[in-house]
Amino acid sequence: MSVVQSLAGLLSLGGLFEIWTELDTWIVVTGILSSVSCALLGNFMVLRRLSMMGDAISHAVLPGLAIAFLVTGSRDSVTMFIGAAIVGVLTAVFTQSIHSLGKVDEGASMGVVFTTLFAIGLVLIVRAADSVDLDPGCVLYGAIELVPLEVVEVGSWLVPRAVVTLTVVLAINVGFIALFFKELRISAFDPATATTMGINAQVMHYLLMTLVAVTTVASFESVGSILVIAMLIVPAASAHLLTDRLLTMIIVSAVIAAVAAAGGHAAAITVPGIWGYADTSTAGMMAVVSGVIFFFTVFLAPRHGIVMKGVNQARLALRIVREDILALLYRLDETEGHESLPPVSRLLRECNGTGRLLYTMGMAALRMEGKVQRHGNVYHLTDIGTKKAGSLIRTHRLWESYLHKYSNLQVDHLHFSAERLEHVTGTRMQQALAAKTESPPTDPHGKAIPGDAEL
Repeated sequence: MSVVQSLAGLLSLGGLFEIWTELDTWIVVTGILSSVSCALLGNFMVLRRLSMMGDAISHAVLPGLAIAFLVTGSRDSVTMFIGAAIVGVLTAVFTQSIHSLGKVDEGASMGVVFTTLFAIGLVLIVRAADSVDLDPGCVLYGAIELVPLEVVEVGSWLVPRAVVTLTVVLAINVGFIALFFKELRISAFDPATATTMGINAQVMHYLLMTLVAVTTVASFESVGSILVIAMLIVPAASAHLLTDRLLTMIIVSAVIAAVAAAGGHAAAITVPGIWGYADTSTAGMMAVVSGVIFFFTVFLAPRHGIVMKGVNQARLALRIVREDILALLYRLDETEGHESLPPVSRLLRECNGTGRLLYTMGMAALRMEGKVQRHGNVYHLTDIGTKKAGSLIRTHRLWESYLHKYSNLQVDHLHFSAERLEHVTGTRMQQALAAKTESPPTDPHGKAIPGDAEL
């Protein structure tokens, strides 16, 4: 039994893929090689906001195919590859030239170039190269299902030609990133800084675009433009939501691309059966799976996901409400005395318009923390709560003193700004404020500032 057959056997464990064959394994291998090759370069395109360059190149290669046929009279794969790759590189050159010299928005220049080249390609195909077999369906979603049928001999193995080509492309992309990682990282985040450090950002840009063109053309015949564009953008965009470290982002994007390729083919041969169909486009389903992964990442990413952002905003709102309640109780204790604090209804009205639910949650949290106690219908600060509230009031009034001294704001304009700043001021900042304002005993309103020793 061959290695490929063994892998196919593993994939069929549990009856999940009872119809899985060696051909399916080669299809998945081809999809993984293409997807990972695109995803590796896609990281730098996403960071440089050039995500749609792959789309532009995949459309613009058409005149390269036509011209290669016209010049050589052959539809040999190598000839077509060279012609398409040259035009792909020219697409990047023309786009950058129009953007730089014509001061045109990069997205607009990209649109002008690829639509013009695509139109020229159509004219050449229709008028001068009618014998070129260009299947629109193949252009869109490729013919990855037919990849195992065209094989070449590698040692004693018969391996699909597309697998050999894409393996070479993947090796070149990995080698390029490993060799120029520092230059690519600096150029992606700050081309101007790269130039001052002696790194030619333009050269790195064109090297990257050359590899994008080569990878796009190498993948084009097998998987079509839909999967190429998807894998250049989606895995990198998903990884960018999961991490802020470039090396980790590259690794994660490659994993996502591989999972999308394998899962896409599995879905293509199993999911349609639910609705009574035999199967569907493998390349299209690979792109769909990558989109599903991105959808879940957008919602569930641990730092930048919608859910976590909502949780963090809720936590921040709850913390601010708790601090506002503490500060309010402290001020009321100052003005009305500990024995005459107002009932809950008045606290709710005076707590900056806080909603009842948020107020209730904040007060409950303070009671659980032992900072507030309730006696009848009246709340009191505990010793711990008084210390925390005093620190907040000290920060607030130091900010008022600082703003009054250094910004010349009128006294009645100080409270709102200080109230915002008090929630983001730590101990070190509070000490710096005290030093800057020379630790005044009272704020501009004449209210006592709690001393550091008291807290």
